[in-house]
Amino acid sequence: MSLDFLKPAPYQPVMNDEAKIKADYRYWRMRICYSIFLGYAFFYFTRKSFTFAMPYIGADLGFSKSELGMLGSILYLSYGVSKFISGVMSDRSNPRYFMAVGLIITGILNILFGLSSSLWMFAIFWGLNGWFQAWGWPACCKQLNYWFAQSERGLWYSICSTSHNLGGALIPIIAVFCAIQFGWRFAMFIPAVCSILMGFVLMNRLRDVPRTLGLPTVEEYRNEPLQNIEECKATKHPLLSVREILFNQVLNNKYVWIFSLSYFFIYVVRTAINDWTFFYLTEAKNMDDLLASSGVFWFEVGGFIGMIAAGWGSDYFWKGNRVPAMVVCALGLIFSLLALKYVPANHVVLDMTLLALIGGFVFGPQMIVGLAAAEFVDKRAAATSNGFAGTLGYFGAAVAGYPVGKMIEVWGWHGFFTAMLLSSAVIFIILLPLWSTNSNARRPQTQIDWSSKRTLEKA
Repeated sequence: MSLDFLKPAPYQPVMNDEAKIKADYRYWRMRICYSIFLGYAFFYFTRKSFTFAMPYIGADLGFSKSELGMLGSILYLSYGVSKFISGVMSDRSNPRYFMAVGLIITGILNILFGLSSSLWMFAIFWGLNGWFQAWGWPACCKQLNYWFAQSERGLWYSICSTSHNLGGALIPIIAVFCAIQFGWRFAMFIPAVCSILMGFVLMNRLRDVPRTLGLPTVEEYRNEPLQNIEECKATKHPLLSVREILFNQVLNNKYVWIFSLSYFFIYVVRTAINDWTFFYLTEAKNMDDLLASSGVFWFEVGGFIGMIAAGWGSDYFWKGNRVPAMVVCALGLIFSLLALKYVPANHVVLDMTLLALIGGFVFGPQMIVGLAAAEFVDKRAAATSNGFAGTLGYFGAAVAGYPVGKMIEVWGWHGFFTAMLLSSAVIFIILLPLWSTNSNARRPQTQIDWSSKRTLEKA
């Protein structure tokens, strides 16, 4: 079977009608934005379906919690490794089909999982599911970097990033309802079918980069600095080789490493708070189960607001520089964690408020650090850079599991907060020196000086 359909679409001659260019840009930007928003929400359908089917699978097939937990670990390990590799593939593919095919395959794998009863078959299908889950966000990242200029990208990136909140909110209701009414297998089947259908919708709705539709680059459209003249003059997609992407743009780029390292610690905090808050509130704050479960809800609500605020703020206050917003969030995270640690029990409103603040201060940088990693390279390597940062992030998520749990066993909740505070401090310390670093000045690319004469120069 040929995979030529995954190749980038051919460039078209740039149209000269300014009115049509403006109209087409408005239309396609909105269409692509809502498509990747909905599409990525459905990736969460096929990623989290197992999470809410687990109790029913264990009861039906007699699997232990450790066996079920192993399946979850397999997905995250596969997803983390694939995210980097898929980033390279996405940079050299048509995001229209790359994202759609990935979603369809995850749906098929969910169906195969639902048809199985063996732990080994579960492990194979769920590991493969994790691999193709990583075909989702790199394609979104590529679209956002090509269709939105740096001065506005933070807001649009943050809006699209909230898609996982939508998917994460809907899948528990759908999966649990299906499991109760029809059995756990339908908790896998129904989200899978929905996702397969959405994959075909993405094929219809999405398109490749602006030049493939006869539109100028977004920098030309917005009259902003262009990363390189080659893209402006090209008659076909000026792809970078895999070697150029990996070694010229990503692996030898110290800024990508700094952002990826900060991503590691951001994910340690985010995942640990998400996974251990319920236990903390019941054990240390003496809350009942229902009240404690609402702590995670407020953490997610704060995260939703934090992502939008961080993206918009990095555009509005710092003109597309993402680092100051991340530094401010890291500082806010430190103080919020300290407050939560020392607030006495029986102050429920204050506890929930602090969890919302922690959510905002951790989800904000979690969203824009991936964007920053993408912006500090040529945008033809943006998905790879974002994927590399994501890989280190998921290694951080793994640390928040067994290692943090063991830390709580040995040192109690004091040890937990010490680890969270140290992680937050590392984020602050490694990002603070980059406060005034401009990504435009750090790319090894030719740029256009948009002066009145529009003369070309080497950056």
